[in-house]
Amino acid sequence: MKTFITRTITALFFVAIMLGGMLYNDYTFFLLFFLINFFALKEYFKLVRLIDPEYNEISPWHKYGVLVAGCAIMMAFSGPNFSFGELSLGEIGWVTAFIFILVLPLGEILMSKNFTLKFIGYSLLGLLYVTVPLGLLVDIRVGHQGGSLTESLSFSMYGALIPLLLIFFIWINDTMAYIVGSLIGRTPFFPSISPKKTIEGTVGGMVLAIAAAGIYGYFWGNELLYWPHWIALATIAAIFGSAGDLLESRLKRMAGVKDSGKIMPGHGGFLDRFDSLLVAAPFAWIYVLLFVFK
Repeated sequence: MKTFITRTITALFFVAIMLGGMLYNDYTFFLLFFLINFFALKEYFKLVRLIDPEYNEISPWHKYGVLVAGCAIMMAFSGPNFSFGELSLGEIGWVTAFIFILVLPLGEILMSKNFTLKFIGYSLLGLLYVTVPLGLLVDIRVGHQGGSLTESLSFSMYGALIPLLLIFFIWINDTMAYIVGSLIGRTPFFPSISPKKTIEGTVGGMVLAIAAAGIYGYFWGNELLYWPHWIALATIAAIFGSAGDLLESRLKRMAGVKDSGKIMPGHGGFLDRFDSLLVAAPFAWIYVLLFVFK
């Protein structure tokens, strides 16, 4: 009972923070995902150190420099929207990211006791896996001020709607997959990675998530966003969100841990909460760029 109460309180707090940060304004949206990026990166590097203990031998310059580079890349994705005098946060981010990504390998060669290119590869992979997808969500929010905008939403809130829908569709897919799998799941789906997942649950979750998005979008959501976009975003969330969940489960299994972190009692770490979003976000960004913000 105590565990249930802890999980419920944590979930309510998590939802309140997410909704407040995503919907209040551009600044809170950026700050929210900036912090998510920082802590998710730290968890990723912790998993890598467990998978390959030699990664513990990287120099302090490398260890902290890659975190700075990740934060700088997030700043770069904000573009010209947040200015400090004549400089924008995006410009500061691009310059800082360029310097650190360029100098990081050199510093590692000079300062590391046991240099190997795989250390650089692990770090760059972390930036691609965690930082770039979250940065693309920031770009959707603040980087486009046009497109299929309806009169009922401001430009800023329209940019917030798509990331919010993506997260919501991922949640529906996960919930429906769990319910369907619990009821009729029989055939294991990647048992070596996630033994509890079934093909019936995975497919059922996808179908129900896409159907729910299409029905709501057609009858009630069309004024906010053209209803085929609801179906497309739900499809991206279902397919690539499921792939993201399997990818992080694979990393945790390789690292020999149940959760990526313990920052959220009863719910694991940041990677556990946003694993699906990290893989779905780039594909959603491509879709939005090609078909929504055109």
